[in-house]
Amino acid sequence: MPNMASAYPGMQAQSNPATQSTLDRINILPQPFPIALVDFTNATGKPVNFEQYKGKVVIVNLWATWCPPCVRELPALHRLTQTLNVDQFVLLPISIDADTAMVKPFLAEIGLSAFNSYFDPQQDLRDVFPLDTIPATFILNEQGELVAYVRSYVDWDDKNAVAFLTQFRNTTEKAQ
Repeated sequence: MPNMASAYPGMQAQSNPATQSTLDRINILPQPFPIALVDFTNATGKPVNFEQYKGKVVIVNLWATWCPPCVRELPALHRLTQTLNVDQFVLLPISIDADTAMVKPFLAEIGLSAFNSYFDPQQDLRDVFPLDTIPATFILNEQGELVAYVRSYVDWDDKNAVAFLTQFRNTTEKAQ
């Protein structure tokens, strides 16, 4: 039915769905946006904030155990950590579960006991990022500024994922 009418934009058949990538969902900001420093915690309960990661591109992924798309995304995020250069990138998966004690056993149950998650049980990060839709990923440049975001599931196993993230390196040098 090539002449089928569409009820709304986006319903029409895509010309080549094989070229579609969930990376296309990521919104790149026209200019970097400074963010406030808000603490979250590591596995031992120690406060952490984005300041300590300056100099690296930071991929912040907000997730919860009760969110099926989040859980679906976690294995690919774990594999992504294996491919990223740790001198240039850091992945910070941050659980917004109110009960942090359940997160580690949950990760072990789904085969991700080695997956390193951070925690924001009070959802203090809502002062920086909208938390009404998860999974959500926010990308910070090496200066700690927000440069891109997506409020949806992303297939981080995409062969172009690392190349996509690399564009956010050395943004200050590129601008000069």
